[in-house]
Amino acid sequence: MTPLGAKIRQIRKDRDISLKQMAADLNVSSAYLSALEHGHRGTPTWFMLQRIITYFNVIWDEAEELQRLAEISDPKITIDTAGLVPKATELTNKLAQNIESLVEEDLIHLVHEVEQRGARARAKKN
Repeated sequence: MTPLGAKIRQIRKDRDISLKQMAADLNVSSAYLSALEHGHRGTPTWFMLQRIITYFNVIWDEAEELQRLAEISDPKITIDTAGLVPKATELTNKLAQNIESLVEEDLIHLVHEVEQRGARARAKKN
């Protein structure tokens, strides 16, 4: 499941909206919506995301959160390390080889670490 899929499912469940009902209301198949929630479909188009935001009638903060989650929810991401230092290629390969065995606590830690170090690196550049 992707971060966006989990959020859509949470909002839908909180509002007691069935998958079938939401799919019908958005004029998409329930199979598509289920695949989107479970991470078997790529990130929705901007237009589809706007339809989902409108459908839920969410406030600005929640709409921005859905957009942010969409940006980090591509379940089939490709990382191009060409031109980077060799350790970048090694890191991406190690992550690809081991991601299935990592528990959520490990993933939270790694995401936090990458975000912090990336922020420091960007700050040094500026």
